[in-house]
Amino acid sequence: MQGSRLVAILIFDGVDLLDVTGPPEVFALLGRDLKKDPGYRVQLAAETLDPVTTGAGVRLIPDVAFSDIAERRIDTLIVPGSVTIDREHRIHPVIDPAVVAWVRRLAYRSRRVASVCVGAHLLAEAGLLEGKRVTTHWSTARQLATRYPGVDVDPDPIFIRQGNVWTGAGITACLDLALALVAEDFGEHAAMGVARQLVMYLKRPSGQSQFSVPIEPAYTSRRMDDLRHYVTTNLHQKITMTELAAHAHIGERQLTRIFKEETGMTPAAYVETARIELARNRLEATEETLPRIATACGFGSTDTLIRVFRKRLGVTPSEYRRRFRHAG
Repeated sequence: MQGSRLVAILIFDGVDLLDVTGPPEVFALLGRDLKKDPGYRVQLAAETLDPVTTGAGVRLIPDVAFSDIAERRIDTLIVPGSVTIDREHRIHPVIDPAVVAWVRRLAYRSRRVASVCVGAHLLAEAGLLEGKRVTTHWSTARQLATRYPGVDVDPDPIFIRQGNVWTGAGITACLDLALALVAEDFGEHAAMGVARQLVMYLKRPSGQSQFSVPIEPAYTSRRMDDLRHYVTTNLHQKITMTELAAHAHIGERQLTRIFKEETGMTPAAYVETARIELARNRLEATEETLPRIATACGFGSTDTLIRVFRKRLGVTPSEYRRRFRHAG
């Protein structure tokens, strides 16, 4: 790459720390892998040069003010996000009008723009996502789609590229997004080299699901905790509603109500989710064949295992293993 590429990362009070620090690590490790300077020049930009306190409480020192960087040509503009949590424990993205105005202005000085996690809300408010297919963290995807009906929100992929605009999903997906930017600049081989240094084993493709499979929430009742334990220790065999109800000494209607209240799922959906979680662990950590995993996890057949993985995770078990198999 000839010359240098200015990577401007916007920071503001409450910004998610990993959103900010993840991409620079990827760019720095590229130089180590290439054994030469790749040319990226990362600068943290803020409204003033005063320290910025992140959501994690760590203070960052800006390198440059928004007004100064607005006069320069930016190669990559990275927009991280910030959230607040209300009394009902609901997550809301922070949308500061002043930051949005600078995002809009700086975007037109940039070769490409990338949001990390809920930073997509700032791009949307700046009018940069209209008519585009985008992603964001799954917890705020519905809010993004509701507030900006002209934006096609897909909460599943790790990241999405639409022209020169990139949007990334959950916080750690900032690494996947940064690797994709490296791949665009230097090729897939270079990006894979950085992924190995990050001990990521694999560079996940944009179509990779966020794979959020909640299986161990904090339960509010001893009965639910006992049911969870019973399910997880009996996944190798058929588990029926009648059997679960009898184990808990309650009726099937009450069993369904308890599961929906405490897990948000029906008993059948919870059991299937637990089977998926166990299958994922075996695919990642063992060399077991698909028929053996299907039997051990209670799917009954390889066809059922494949069908459930495609429906719930968007990939086949073999594809999942190739992407997430533990090294060594």
